[in-house]
Amino acid sequence: MERIMFFTYPSCTSCRKTKKWLKMQDVNFTERHLFRDTPTYEEMLQLLTMTTEGIDELLAKRSQEYKNLNVDVDNMSLSEVVQLLTEQPRLLRRPILTDGKKLVVGYNESALKNLVKRKKRTSSLVG
Repeated sequence: MERIMFFTYPSCTSCRKTKKWLKMQDVNFTERHLFRDTPTYEEMLQLLTMTTEGIDELLAKRSQEYKNLNVDVDNMSLSEVVQLLTEQPRLLRRPILTDGKKLVVGYNESALKNLVKRKKRTSSLVG
């Protein structure tokens, strides 16, 4: 069974809540430190294909880092935005979880349940 990829930052409250929830549900996941092991350009494109709201789903527009940049992402090309996010991962909302098909951004228990339920169903069909 493919594991859930969990992009996290240890001092992030939502990340800690999500990790605790995953462990309580006995979910297999691979944890990656968002700032030390940032998603690659290709991984970022893959994450974007799973969004329902596009870049707004991943970009932390209310963050101080974003405000300090003073850029208008709406006037940037997709490749420029993806490059920016890979170079400045603090602009990403967190945590980010994916099973390769679905994406959950932030602590959202109902979305997590949906992601986990799908994984458990898939693994039970394999046997």
